[in-house]
Amino acid sequence: MLPPKDRLTICFAHAAYQMKACFDALNTGVANFEVRTRDELDRRVGEADVVVVSGMWHNGLIPLAGKLRFIQSISSGTDQYDKPELASRGIRLASAQGVNARAVSEHAMSLILAMARRLPEGRDNQARRHWRGMISDLTVREDELGGKTLLIIGLGRIGGRLAQLAKAFDMQVLGVRRDPAGGRNNADSVHTLAELPELLPRADFVALTCPLTPETRGVIDAAALGRMQPSSFLVNVGRGLCVVEPDLIAALERGGIAGAALDCTAEEPLPPGSPLWTMPNVFITPHTGGETRRYEGNVVEILMENLGRLWRGETELRNPVI
Repeated sequence: MLPPKDRLTICFAHAAYQMKACFDALNTGVANFEVRTRDELDRRVGEADVVVVSGMWHNGLIPLAGKLRFIQSISSGTDQYDKPELASRGIRLASAQGVNARAVSEHAMSLILAMARRLPEGRDNQARRHWRGMISDLTVREDELGGKTLLIIGLGRIGGRLAQLAKAFDMQVLGVRRDPAGGRNNADSVHTLAELPELLPRADFVALTCPLTPETRGVIDAAALGRMQPSSFLVNVGRGLCVVEPDLIAALERGGIAGAALDCTAEEPLPPGSPLWTMPNVFITPHTGGETRRYEGNVVEILMENLGRLWRGETELRNPVI
């Protein structure tokens, strides 16, 4: 049970996000503080009844957090939390699932457009002050999306929104989700992960919008890449470990696929020595697909809803994990 509002203390822990400022703008009167480093969080977590955190969390905080009763994750992913240990101590956990569905789906669509229209090459040419001439080879010319097939692996909130955007460009959309009975979610057809080998050869673009689970870890490996068309593109706005990176690099080097647009990689930041940095057919964004000027406000909205439920003694949270 949470302490009442006048005795509650919230810790906002993030290196960059302006969570405290966004929360303070609501004039709730709830005591709170902000930490920007892991060392600060280690020192002060014991003061907090509620922690709002994502990447700065580590499970060594649990024995230091004697007052902690609720964790509101800033991100959708919650792999970093020791859920059995939190549960044993009566600490509730909720994710921010869906908070960035619009942003990430728009980012994915931007990456698809960038690869089809060769925008990374255009930016490189601008930096070199090079005016590229017209291209006679149809296989390397800019392309249109209408009539192309997009295969979305992970037809949840983000995947469903991406499907809606793709349909506006007259694309054919194939969706893969754990349970097709969950609905088409704007796709033309929905399939199981077991059907992926038959779907990959049909796709001009393969987009990963799925979470990292035992089923999706390494789902794009050498075998999957080998089934994709040489003219196709891989777009990953899900999790880096859903792709076997050495297999992707090999496929890109031999021309097995036309290119890849990656918002996430197996190791982040991407190591300076990775071949992906310098591949002309790779476009990298530094896991910024979910970042927008609205992000903090969206998270605080979920936080306030969950605080209200806990104060009322309700057991069901929004986006519950524990």
